[in-house]
Order: sequence, then C-alpha cells, then structure tokens
Amino acid sequence: QVRLVESGGGSVEAGGSLRLSCEHSGYFNAIYCFGWYRQAPGKEREAVAAIDNEENTKYTDSVKGRFTISQDKAKKTLYLQMNNLKPDDTAMYYCAAQFQFCGLQVWGIPGTMDHLGKGTQVTVSS
Repeated sequence: QVRLVESGGGSVEAGGSLRLSCEHSGYFNAIYCFGWYRQAPGKEREAVAAIDNEENTKYTDSVKGRFTISQDKAKKTLYLQMNNLKPDDTAMYYCAAQFQFCGLQVWGIPGTMDHLGKGTQVTVSS
C-alpha cells in the first residue's frame, strides 16, 4: 500500500520560506512521477510542481523562480522548498505520486495523480 506523509507546513509572513517534506513508502517502480498539489478554501486543487524518475521537473507559472521540487531517493523523501512566499500561496499542500510515465516535458504536470497524501497546511500572512 502506497503511503505518503507530508510535513513542514506552518504559518509565515509574506517573503518568508518553508520546506515541505513527503516521506513515501509501499511501492517499487523504476518509472514514476511525484508532485505537489495545493487547494485553497473555495478553490479547486491545482498542480504546483512535479518531478520524475529522471529528475525532470515542471512548475506552475505562479511559483516559478520561488519554489524548488527535489527528491532524496535514498531517503525516499520528496521536498518542496518555498521561498518568497505570498499570501496567495496559502493552501493545504498535498504530496502525490503515480507509478507510470507522466511525460512532464511533453504534457506538463498531470491534473491529478493516483496517490495523494493527507496534506499539510501552509498559511502566509501579509
């Protein structure tokens, strides 16, 4: 059973930084995609960033240059470094995974992935 556990959320002022982590377990596949999604109150869930087994990455336009997705394969942990946070970044952030080719470079970040964590809250005050 796939398990995704997020941590690292919190409350910061605008301009601050946070690093989210996602420990994953319960699977084995050489081809995969991991991603971060977020959902603000009253809004639909949106894709934020994704990374695949070849270290290709993709970001939504609103976070480019501010957020960095990375992974530590040995620790089975996914990260999202978030700098220069803005109030619009306030949302529940979810770690996600799918164990098949996702074509980041061709199709962009998938609208959804097969597996989703329970989320960690990020709140940015102005």
